[in-house]
Amino acid sequence: MTFEDLRAELPGRVLVPGDQGYEAAARPWTLTVTQPVAAVVRASDADDVAAVVAHASRAGVQVVAQPTGHGAAGGIEDAILLRTEGLDSVEIDAERRVAKVGAGANWGAVQAAAAAHGLTGLAGSNPVVGVTGYTLGGGLGWFGRKYGWASDAVRAFEIVDAEGTRTRVTADDPELFWALRGGGGDFGVVTALEFDLFPAPGLYGGRVMWHGARTAEVFEAFQEITADAPDELSVWLHRFQFPDAPPMVALDVAYLGDPEIGRSLLTRLDTIDGPLADKRGALSVANLGEITTEPTDPSPALSRAELLTDLGDAVVKTLLDEPVAPLVDIQIRHLGGAFARSRADGGARGPVTEPYLLYALGLGLPHIAAAVKARRAEIVDAIGAHISGLKPYTFLTPEETAAAAFDSSTLARLREIKRARDPRSVIRANYPVLG
Repeated sequence: MTFEDLRAELPGRVLVPGDQGYEAAARPWTLTVTQPVAAVVRASDADDVAAVVAHASRAGVQVVAQPTGHGAAGGIEDAILLRTEGLDSVEIDAERRVAKVGAGANWGAVQAAAAAHGLTGLAGSNPVVGVTGYTLGGGLGWFGRKYGWASDAVRAFEIVDAEGTRTRVTADDPELFWALRGGGGDFGVVTALEFDLFPAPGLYGGRVMWHGARTAEVFEAFQEITADAPDELSVWLHRFQFPDAPPMVALDVAYLGDPEIGRSLLTRLDTIDGPLADKRGALSVANLGEITTEPTDPSPALSRAELLTDLGDAVVKTLLDEPVAPLVDIQIRHLGGAFARSRADGGARGPVTEPYLLYALGLGLPHIAAAVKARRAEIVDAIGAHISGLKPYTFLTPEETAAAAFDSSTLARLREIKRARDPRSVIRANYPVLG
């Protein structure tokens, strides 16, 4: 396979195996995934994207778009990897409460720009995660209990279709618009998107951490707080086992509103003695990433997520009583609120009625990767009766397919749209709906 005509059209932006810089350009943020692709192209604008897709369509190869590769899944050895991090524009229309961002913009940049106007997007927990991939897969973040999926906030997409034609997709094209909002990146290469912003009158949040001996007390407080939490409040529980450190338990909290109200909603935590750290306080939405302080550099992470139907005795025993190691984090996120409500104008993601999300994280280092995968499997096996079977698209693992994210009718509809819009599968998502 040669790319000489593409090199001539995009000089200096096409890398193939053996070229200096190819390996770094092909490497995703998730270091446990390898991507020995046929070529890497760094796009600088939407015209570059159109040129790459048009070439792929003529040559009969696939295009995989990634600004960072947080959701990389592998299996793209013969594809063109299209890096879109150069399309990183961020524009805020404060009067209309709308953001327009390029495909390469990350949430940190969007939140900083929106915060200057007292607004927020429906961001996740990590500021370096790209807006586009996160949103195409639904987007489960701190303010979703109040406003729902990030994908449902989108007003318009600018895409390059499977023939290499630039187009704008809105509700005027209801099937494609529905699929793009939460169905993954399988239907066109997004070059920009416009989405609603929301009022941010204040934010109270942070992490409180205790020694692991307090786990039962912290879990009891987690249950009490979430039992009647307003939609503006999100609470996530962690059990941590960092290398060469004692076991720890923590609660991450975020309240979108008056910090004094947020503080009052969380006074129950003050009754648990001996916090090792208490980072709660008023925050700007520009500093949302400070709550979890997740890694912002590429990481060899091995994770697994599941949606939980309840926190019954078997779940509590498995997740709270048994050792965390060789994992480093077992996390329970409280969902509900707007996540669980149907929307007449909603996208492919749809409501999630399960009240909790389980997230298990370990390091994919060579000497422990097998043990980490085995521990993840043990947890799922032990609580299988309390797992719904579906999960958010952006929480899939490389061992899974898009079928794990959607019910049968949604998946069938997505496949029908894919076949109609891209019958030769020129465009490939990290988790293709036809895979």
